[in-house]
Amino acid sequence: MSSQKRAKRVSRSVPQPVEPPRKELHEVLDDVCDSQTLLVFVQALIEDRKRAITAERAEPSSRYGPDAGGWENTKIDTFLSAAARWAEDTDFGELSPDNPWKQFAVMLYCGKIYE
Repeated sequence: MSSQKRAKRVSRSVPQPVEPPRKELHEVLDDVCDSQTLLVFVQALIEDRKRAITAERAEPSSRYGPDAGGWENTKIDTFLSAAARWAEDTDFGELSPDNPWKQFAVMLYCGKIYE
């Protein structure tokens, strides 16, 4: 048997790593408690935005509502403005100041959804 055929046979029998199920964005948000989990949330928010952009390109939603991923604010200026308005309007949702990482994460999340 040639070495190429042997290599093909071996590569077929190697199990592929299984990715764990992806958490929903709100679940990742719930886990925020320190700088590391904040960064995990920010990365999840980035991935959520990328998926929304891809979905919008495939099937555009109405321009009078959120985009395909539920994003109300798709530009950086409107995103940050909405996040700041939410924080001011709700006093950071009255979240405990004991976890400023979570306060900031929720503020970022609200930049996505707050009108």
